[in-house]
Amino acid sequence: MTMKISTTLNGESVDFLCEPNQTLLEALRDRLGLTGTKEGCGSGDCGACSVIMNGRVVASCLVLAAEAEGAAITTVEGLAKDGVLHPLQQRFLEHAALQCGFCTPGILVAAKALLDANPNPTEAEVRLGLAGNLCRCTGYDKIVRAVFAAAADLRGETVA
Repeated sequence: MTMKISTTLNGESVDFLCEPNQTLLEALRDRLGLTGTKEGCGSGDCGACSVIMNGRVVASCLVLAAEAEGAAITTVEGLAKDGVLHPLQQRFLEHAALQCGFCTPGILVAAKALLDANPNPTEAEVRLGLAGNLCRCTGYDKIVRAVFAAAADLRGETVA
């Protein structure tokens, strides 16, 4: 039984069809063509599939697509606006906070949710906010520095 889901996705109203057992991750990638969200573990442990749903970071591999009905969802594709990178994306590039890039979309989404809730986090708060995201390539120091730099940008401060 196919279901029609109406949601707000990256700031725009979207309708899509899904099966009752289809995950949000599958719907984003297969139905909506948003392939930035990755499937890493399929069990909610790695963070590669992280999206913001109603203001909270969720593992889209554990959320049914049907649960998106009426929800506001932000994926990594929703961070840049009109071809301009979000400060997090720009600072990740500048700080070399990515290598293979597989984990990057989930980390960027988690960092955005963190900075939306707390624009001036401590290092411990940044590390806790990103704790559900596993990176096997970079380590986390460059990622944390990039988040701090983006936080300063978003607060209107100048940071090198």
